[in-house]
Amino acid sequence: MKNRHIFIFLLLSALLLSLPFYQHFSGIVLFIAWIPLLFVEDHLTRHKDQYKSGRAFLLGWSSFLIWNLLTIYWIKNATIPGAVAAVIINSFVMAVAFWLIHISHRTLGDRMGYFGYLVIWTSYEHFYLNAEINFPWLLMGNGFAKDIKLVQWYEYTGTLGGTFWVLFVNLLIFLILRHYIRTWSLREKRFELGVLACVLVVPIVFSLIRFKTYKETGQPVEVVVVQPNIDPYNDKFSGMSNDQQLSIMLHLADSMVTDHTDYVVFPETAIDDNLWESRLMQSRSIRRIKAFVRQHPRVKVITGATTWRAYFTKKAPTPTASKSHSFNGYYDIYNAALQIDTSNTIQTYHKSELVVGVETMPYPGLLRSVLGDVIINLGGTTGSFGTQAKRTPLISPDSTLRVGVAICYESIFGDYVTHYVRNGANLLFIITNDGWWGNTPGYKQHMNFARLRAIENRRSIARSANTGLSCFINQQGEASQITGWWVPAVIRGTIRANNKKTFYTLHGDFVGRVCDFFSVMVLLYVIVRWLMKRRMKVDQ
Repeated sequence: MKNRHIFIFLLLSALLLSLPFYQHFSGIVLFIAWIPLLFVEDHLTRHKDQYKSGRAFLLGWSSFLIWNLLTIYWIKNATIPGAVAAVIINSFVMAVAFWLIHISHRTLGDRMGYFGYLVIWTSYEHFYLNAEINFPWLLMGNGFAKDIKLVQWYEYTGTLGGTFWVLFVNLLIFLILRHYIRTWSLREKRFELGVLACVLVVPIVFSLIRFKTYKETGQPVEVVVVQPNIDPYNDKFSGMSNDQQLSIMLHLADSMVTDHTDYVVFPETAIDDNLWESRLMQSRSIRRIKAFVRQHPRVKVITGATTWRAYFTKKAPTPTASKSHSFNGYYDIYNAALQIDTSNTIQTYHKSELVVGVETMPYPGLLRSVLGDVIINLGGTTGSFGTQAKRTPLISPDSTLRVGVAICYESIFGDYVTHYVRNGANLLFIITNDGWWGNTPGYKQHMNFARLRAIENRRSIARSANTGLSCFINQQGEASQITGWWVPAVIRGTIRANNKKTFYTLHGDFVGRVCDFFSVMVLLYVIVRWLMKRRMKVDQ
């Protein structure tokens, strides 16, 4: 294989991997996206005396770099340094996984090497979902976010099941093609062809039947979703007052609320009014929402907010706490969700899966232990928002409805969202502000990922975005009343509060955990084989 052919193959894989993340392409494209990369890796393995293993890393990085550029370039609209960092780090970690796959293949041969390909890549995705530095936007399983009729079985496996499916189908097609190119015959690959047919057809047929026969269950709940469309750059945090912004949202809500409305949902950071959690009732914004609730006593308002918590202690009580210059103590800042209803308490939830570099610095405890007072003296310990340990639902006054509120970035973490449901949530709300990215594929991808969360947990979702796309999503992942981009909007719909838990809800990313185990076994076997080979050379 000549260098220009290698480059063409790498470019082809990058293009195919990126297409399913665009609105007009199906995730089915992923079933052939890995094949050019597998041919390149096979060429490097068959000529391992000519190529060092590091070449696989560099070639993989170049392909993944193009894939990331094509797919998440839109981050630049919010932050150019952030976009550069996301593309480079994301593709680098992918290249490390590809290099480990290549090392396994060249050391252990086809059978164990390709088994390593299946488990190591799936394990990499599982790791990236749970690492302090993460951006799991491009999980293979996410590529089917628009093809919900094909992946109803995510209620058992989550998106990592989709990832394993993609990898396995690519491997089978590659092995069949490689044999055909060498022999111009498929006679000896009839078994593999049969397996390929089963692996493709059985999950799809099962999913189509499940989609057709699934019946939504649970108490009907009327929800009003508000999309105020406040420019995040020019108006949200500087151009418009909090009073003006809240007036827009309350006016939109009031135009749609009925006597049967149970919830009104405002987007992420709808209130940015220096809300100290110890005295929320003193906030003018909270009092205005309370007045709205008194006019509609059935309604519970779920709203995003920026809140502050004070600690009157001599030492920082949390890794994210900052030293106060206005009182003797520390404070945390939260990207929060509040429930305001007829009761005398305001329930809060704090966003805890934070955007690296924007909302959090990774490993804040380690930074504090290493840098100590140096950062504190600069005015803050880590520059991170505070978090909370558990995914606590917001509970209605009569305790029948329990809402898990995923704030923006949290909604792309499947196993993370299951914790709301395990803790009793029978509804899911997503509040976000997608206006940062402009009119790009980013906000569409983000909304589509929410459809997978609905399938995984069989929970209805109400999604409120500051601007595009707000919608309702049923338990099968179908989105309805999708609002337009960059327009004020308000929608009303009835969704169902389901109390049943799916297999995936109960067991989370077990596919990832199984692959983690086998990945470790494969890599340990690689190390043992390398040590044995090295010892044989010494003995000779």
